[in-house]
Amino acid sequence: MITHLKGRLAEKNPTDIVVDCNGVGYLVHISLHTFSLLPAIENIHIYTYLHIKEDAHTLYGFMQKSEREIFKLLISVSGVGTSTARTMLSSLDPEQVKNAIATSDVATIQSVKGIGAKTAQRVILDLKDKILKVYDMDEVSPSASNTAKDEALSALETLGFARKQAEKVCEKIIRENPSADVETIIKQALKTL
Repeated sequence: MITHLKGRLAEKNPTDIVVDCNGVGYLVHISLHTFSLLPAIENIHIYTYLHIKEDAHTLYGFMQKSEREIFKLLISVSGVGTSTARTMLSSLDPEQVKNAIATSDVATIQSVKGIGAKTAQRVILDLKDKILKVYDMDEVSPSASNTAKDEALSALETLGFARKQAEKVCEKIIRENPSADVETIIKQALKTL
């Protein structure tokens, strides 16, 4: 298995690069996120994943180890292939993917071209525990944000706001700031309502 390449960047395209390692050129497929992180200098070090099928050996490259790990997790899900995983990492940065899975945000995952509701739900169902375990995601754990949201909703109802309207506003605030505490949610909600 080829796990990384160190060499000269011979070609650079938004979907792939060619890395020259001592006279051997490796075609490496990349996401737009990795493309945006490619250095301006010629010499690069890129982490890779070799995907082997009956008819092809394809090399995928990542500037960050964390992106490669998320890629490997995504392709472990039934129905998510390498091209879908690469599209997901091109549409969302790895941090957004992790947060969407950790907080069961189906809408964000479904916003990626080619991913339907069932696939988005399967990604969350299969990977949520792994994401929460592998990455220290306590600050975005759904139970913490749900507790803060519930307390904020209760306070807003006590202040006389309609529950449905307050719930929409609170959900939007939590989506924008997953680590918001009760006080922050209430203050921002009061500005919006």
